[in-house]
Amino acid sequence: MSGGAVTMMIVGMLIIWGGLGLSIANAVKVAKAKK
Repeated sequence: MSGGAVTMMIVGMLIIWGGLGLSIANAVKVAKAKK
């Protein structure tokens, strides 16, 4: 694999994990607000 492909893969994973983190954070906020 070329360096560019590896970089794109890492960037993609960071974006996915970042999205998951935001989703979890929002879910926690909503759960706390409902209590």
